[in-house]
Amino acid sequence: MIKKAVIPAAGLGTRFLPATKAQPKEMLPIVDTPTIQYVVQEAVDSGIRDILIVTGKGKRAIEDHFDRNFELEAYLQSRKDSGALEAARKLADMADLHFIRQKEMNGLGDAISYGREHTGGEPFAVLLGDTVVDSVIPATQQLLDMYEQYHRPVIAVEEVPADKVSRYGIVGVKPLGERVYEITELVEKPSPEQAPSNLAVAGRYVLTPEIYACIEKTQRGKNNEIQITDALRLLLKTQPMIACKVDGKRYDIGNKLEYLKTIVDFALKREEFAGPFSEFLKARIDRG
Repeated sequence: MIKKAVIPAAGLGTRFLPATKAQPKEMLPIVDTPTIQYVVQEAVDSGIRDILIVTGKGKRAIEDHFDRNFELEAYLQSRKDSGALEAARKLADMADLHFIRQKEMNGLGDAISYGREHTGGEPFAVLLGDTVVDSVIPATQQLLDMYEQYHRPVIAVEEVPADKVSRYGIVGVKPLGERVYEITELVEKPSPEQAPSNLAVAGRYVLTPEIYACIEKTQRGKNNEIQITDALRLLLKTQPMIACKVDGKRYDIGNKLEYLKTIVDFALKREEFAGPFSEFLKARIDRG
């Protein structure tokens, strides 16, 4: 049973400047909860509590968020704000969290390689720190179930419009069942003409320890970075791999427009906001 996860959260977040000049993009709030808290919660809800978060320079806020803040707790206790106090204390007990800093911004493949000592010779999950998946069954749990069935590396995928395949790693596949495919090829950010399908890698993986040797052999690719898709292509030469079309909606917090959509969707799910916020949106649209 897979018990460890790696969460890469080292990117600079340049698309969200100036908001990310002094805070990580993974700490951008979705209503009142930082993005990365949703990611950690997904891992925990999938039965994984041993989590390594790969950070970078200027990302200390992530560590602080999941640490105890005794001054804040004392203040909340003095105000008898039991709800806020419980929420603050719960963060430190969510999981067994570990942190390591990526020394240089060398891409996602390089960031994942920092998990080598932590995960050892075990298979492990990878959850991107700027991607949230809203689903009944946690997205990572869906991948873990596929791994238990096939005992192969599993990659989450989603369908994307043909004119947007150049933004993603794309997989070529053979269907194995409902929402399950055997991967035949992987291409990093292909043109629409070169794309083998419209199934895009969706920010969740279950990987075997052999991926680390593949990352070591991977040459720098797009943006002069070590791309995980390129490393997975090497792994595919020696291990069959599975693609799982996740049952849920993925939100990319690294994109401004998608971030705005995420806030709207999550606010409308909240009982205290759904009615008045929905009315506000309707009135705003009517005004044009």
